[in-house]
Amino acid sequence: MDDTTLQSCRQFVSLLASDAPAPGGGGAAALVGAIGTALGHMVGSLTVGKQKYADVEDEIRALMARCEALQAQLLDQVAADAEGFLPLARAYGIPKDDPSRAQVLEEATVTACQAPMRIMELCRDSLTVIAVLAEKGSRLAVSDAGCAAVLVKAALQAASLNVFINTKTLHNRALAQELNEKCLHWLEVCGRQADEIFETVKHGFFS
Repeated sequence: MDDTTLQSCRQFVSLLASDAPAPGGGGAAALVGAIGTALGHMVGSLTVGKQKYADVEDEIRALMARCEALQAQLLDQVAADAEGFLPLARAYGIPKDDPSRAQVLEEATVTACQAPMRIMELCRDSLTVIAVLAEKGSRLAVSDAGCAAVLVKAALQAASLNVFINTKTLHNRALAQELNEKCLHWLEVCGRQADEIFETVKHGFFS
């Protein structure tokens, strides 16, 4: 599949708005997560080299490297989500009287869960990094750290919905429950972490 992330922002948004089966919500979530993570990296970029933050420079550089890796992995998930969804789209086109339809649908549905689950995992890791950057990074870029947390949380939430819509139709209810519980855990823990970052940054402007 073509890497849609190589298109311009306008081209990507136009494709997203079309009736093409992909990219969709999962691909959008991955891109938003990458953008949020890039803002975290920006905080690091505005921190290193400043005498005021010399004592945390090594830590910040390590966090920047982590952001860079996470950005790349999230961007990779834009194509991965599309590739994971297309077999499901094709499976829905199998005639209902085809005896293989149920199994093909089940397998394709499990596959379609993989990329959004991975996006959530990467967003979880990104928020862990952003939390430290928000605390120790340049105060001149603290708003960017808050924006990073908001965007990555949005990506996390959006990705979860792309899991839940698929687990709802799985016949393997044990697997569906396992995936749902993992997503709900990340939504609670990581969502709370993102909210705390945002509220701390916001509060700082009024204290």
